[in-house]
This record gives sequence, C-alpha cells and structure tokens, in this order.
Amino acid sequence: MKVLMFGWEFPPHILGGLGTASYGLTKGMSQQEDMDITFCIPKPWGDEDQSFLKIIGMNRTPIVWKDVDYNFVKERLGDGADPQLYYNQRDHIYGDFRHIHTNDLGCVEFSGKYPDNLYEEINNYSIVAGVVARQQNYDIIHSHDWLTYPAGIHAKQVSGKPLVIHVHATDFDRSRGNVNPTVYGIEKNGMDHADHIMCVSELTRQTVINKYHQDPRKVSTMHNAVSPLAPEVQAIPEVHDPKEKVVTFLGRITMQKGPEYFVEAAAMVLKRTKNIRFVMAGSGDMLDEMIRLAAARGIADRFHFPGFMKGKQVYEILKSSDVYVMPSVSEPFGISPLEAMQCNVPSIISYQSGCAEILSKCIKTNYWDIHAMADAIYSICSYPALYKYLREEGKKEVDAITWEDVGLRIRKRYEETLKYYYNN
Repeated sequence: MKVLMFGWEFPPHILGGLGTASYGLTKGMSQQEDMDITFCIPKPWGDEDQSFLKIIGMNRTPIVWKDVDYNFVKERLGDGADPQLYYNQRDHIYGDFRHIHTNDLGCVEFSGKYPDNLYEEINNYSIVAGVVARQQNYDIIHSHDWLTYPAGIHAKQVSGKPLVIHVHATDFDRSRGNVNPTVYGIEKNGMDHADHIMCVSELTRQTVINKYHQDPRKVSTMHNAVSPLAPEVQAIPEVHDPKEKVVTFLGRITMQKGPEYFVEAAAMVLKRTKNIRFVMAGSGDMLDEMIRLAAARGIADRFHFPGFMKGKQVYEILKSSDVYVMPSVSEPFGISPLEAMQCNVPSIISYQSGCAEILSKCIKTNYWDIHAMADAIYSICSYPALYKYLREEGKKEVDAITWEDVGLRIRKRYEETLKYYYNN
C-alpha cells in the first residue's frame, strides 16, 4: 500500500510531540512489508532517518517554472536530494504562482518551524502539495494535524484518492476553550473533507464529534504508543541522591499543560517535607509567571527551571527523577509519561489526558485537584513499596504499548476507508 503523508515536523528537528508521534507512527507502519510511505515536510534538514520512508521537502518542490541545468539544481538542493525528482515535479506545475515569493529554483523557502506568518506558510504548503499530489503515485492520503489539512484536501481534489486526517490536538486543547476562529475553520474544513478521522484519544474523538459536528461513524480512536529506548539512552545512568527526591514537570510551559497546578502542589508538599526538589523543564509563555509564583510561595530555593530540553537531555533529566508529573488541563494524548515510565520513573497524570485511557500503572488526579496531586507526590517520595511498584509495573505496561501495533490498526482503517470510498 502506498501512502502520501503530509506532516509539519520530523525528528531530529522537532518542536513538540507532533514530530515524535509522526516518527513512531511511520516507523511502526513500515514494519509491514508492502507499506510504502512518502512523507512530506516543509523543510528537511538532511539528517532525517529515511531508512523506512521517503521524505519530500516542500521547499525543494517547484511551483514556478525555471530553466535551470542539472548541475545547478544538484548544487542548490544539496546532499540527500534527488535532482531528477525536481524535474519530474516541475512537469506537474499546474498554475501561475509567480505572485508567490520563490527562489531561483522556483521553490518556496519554508521556515520549517511555526513562524509569525504561519497561515501564509500553511497556504503555500497546500499549493506545493498540489504539485506533489499530481506527480506521486499513491493509494491514500494521510494528513497530520491542522497545519496540513489544506494540503490533504488539495491532494484529494487533485487525485480523487481518499483522505484520512490525524487529529493530534484541536484548538480547544491548545487554547483552553478560547478558540481561534481561523484555526477552528481550518480544522473543521479538514474534518468535513476527510473520509476518515483518526484521533489520538477518545477524549479528542468526543471533541471532534461534539465541537466540530462530525459523524461518529467516520471518527475513530487511534492511541499513540512509544518507541523503544535507543541503546545510547539505555546507557544513561540513573542518578539519584538518597537524601533528596526529584519531582519533574517536562513540557511546554503553557496554560494547556497546567504548570501552575504543579507549582501549587509543590508548595503543599514542601510544607510537609523539605527533602524534595522540583524541576520544571521546558519553555513557554508562562515561564516567567511560574518563576514568580514559585518565589511568591516561598519555594524558589527548592525549584529549578533548566529551560527547554531535547534529545538526550530529556532522558538525562528523566533518569535523575523520582517522580514525573503531567498535570495537563487538556492533553489529547501525552507521550511524555510513557517515556518517563520507560525510564522507571513513577508517574502522576491528569484524568484530562488521553494517555490516561490506556495507562493503569500510574496515579491519576484531576488537574485542578492540587491536594490529590500533592498527596500522590508525597506518597511516592515517602513510601518505598509504592515507589517500587509503580516503577516496575509502569515500565512493564509501557513496554507492551508499541507503534507496530498502532501501525497494524492504521492499516486496517486504511483498508476500511478505501473499501467504503470506492463502494459508495
């Protein structure tokens, strides 16, 4: 089966959970021998793992015809890019896009991030998708998150092939209900045009059905999984101070993630004991506010803000933690607790997170219940038997949650979607 997939980020260059999920999902799907995935991203950096899929850089796909020779194209595209693909794509330019700013190859230079002109980049991405959709050969289209829904719609209109969209989050999650009407419009349009909608949790599925008014029959739950730890990660030593426990929050410091509840719970714990340190790793628009809140609660001496962590740093901090806390207000799924549990770290998560639907060997509280959260933190840090149970059983549980299984479920959805699409 050939899949044309549209994404926005891909490891090792990731800005959030979307890239991590895209990698795990495609790697898991690729275990099926006849699965052929072409993954489009705005700007590849050249160090992506292409051993199990083909990556197309939208910034290397021409939308304005330029008379350029092979050697020039090869030099401009750099290593890892196929000049012949450029010429094949150039033959499928379908309109006059000279009003769009392009470079000397007739390509749009995407940032590869989430710039201030994001809506413009989303629109340009969908225009480039029209060239890719005309040139590539595939059975089904799969678009990840709202940024690529317009591209998926365009590809469907061009090819007549069915469109599956993957909802990793909605604007109701990102905004705590203060929804951006432009984003909502893009999301709803994608859902309306989709032949099937995969959601990373039942929580998200219900949002899609009730807030975006979608037919429940075309919306399914497709929980995420976690990739096995790489050997270099397994080799990172666990560093624990027997005299002090470390409790960690790791993620974007934004209102969606509930950082203020973590600080308030920490203040309550520190009234009962002083031998615990709290770490809030990450960056976001609430970072300064959280630093001030920790100071206002008189716990700044027990609180650490190491900033944004990526790659190996994430696992170094997890392996030095005794408890991991994710107090998200609205978390479509949340892979980070699974990563923590892989590292033998007992975890506390909110009921308002999608991963709570598949995890049982952890402690769950409501995000707003700082008393319950504080009790859970204190108990894990104070009672060795509870710590040992959650540490050992948690790892067993997440080790059984694999992307290969997710890949097989996605394949089944593809086949059902194709069958329904061509029979109705």
